[in-house]
Amino acid sequence: MLLVLLTATAGASAQIYRCTDAEGRKEYTDRQVRGKACVLLDLPNAAIPAPPPRELPRPRAQGASPSASAASPAPRTSPSAFPRVDVAEQKARDADRRQILTDELNAETQKLGELRREFNNGEPERRGDERNYAKYQERVANLRDAIARSEQNVQALQREIANIR
Repeated sequence: MLLVLLTATAGASAQIYRCTDAEGRKEYTDRQVRGKACVLLDLPNAAIPAPPPRELPRPRAQGASPSASAASPAPRTSPSAFPRVDVAEQKARDADRRQILTDELNAETQKLGELRREFNNGEPERRGDERNYAKYQERVANLRDAIARSEQNVQALQREIANIR
């Protein structure tokens, strides 16, 4: 019995090496790498992390088909001690949420307008520090990406506002 425990704990601990290549880049690994200078690190309590626990399948009711249990999951009920929110309080919270989202939507819409003005239909004005054409193209690509992100943000905010009760 003691031997089993010792081998189980010995297998759980890991040796960790810091290997440095000729260019000075460091790599951490569990084994020595050929062609690199490797140093065994002394790390107390270094162990290989255990895998996360698996969720066990739920037992089915007798006579129920597998497809029937998968199609209709058990309804979730909140515990009796779970705090309930008054209807008026919930409406006030929803109104606050709607106002916050509307403010964010207005700010994002304004930002999108500024980005589109600066983008100028794909031909923004060249700056003095952009003598190199590649820098100009990089800025144009960044503006295009920022416009796409801002449009997605506007759409997401509009969806959130529409989902408020």
